[in-house]
Amino acid sequence: MRVFTVTDTQLKISQDIGISRQALNIHLRKLKELGYIRTGRGFIDLTENVLPIIGKQRGDAFIFVKLDPPKRLPAYEAIKELPVDKIYRVTGDIDVILQVSQPMLDEVLDKINAIDGVRETKTYVVIETLK
Repeated sequence: MRVFTVTDTQLKISQDIGISRQALNIHLRKLKELGYIRTGRGFIDLTENVLPIIGKQRGDAFIFVKLDPPKRLPAYEAIKELPVDKIYRVTGDIDVILQVSQPMLDEVLDKINAIDGVRETKTYVVIETLK
């Protein structure tokens, strides 16, 4: 199961939404029982189950990246810093395949297209896992 971490404190979240920290704690307990979040000291993790509720898609996407040959090495280093699940260096018409969660897709595409040496990208979104 993929997990998304909320970095704000419970106090900040409660202030942002205009309720007490105690009231927030009651709501978090209910969300935890429903399997939408995991909580612990200092963290709140959103599980994939909550993504459709907050308007995000679940699943993966693959980004195929073609690089300019003289700029490959610095581009590889920049690509390693992207918030993706996996990075594959491959042979053939493309140089790199990135596996990314759909909620991160727009951010990753913006960042990868800003990398010097990226010549072309093609994105494929998984609609169903067959096996």
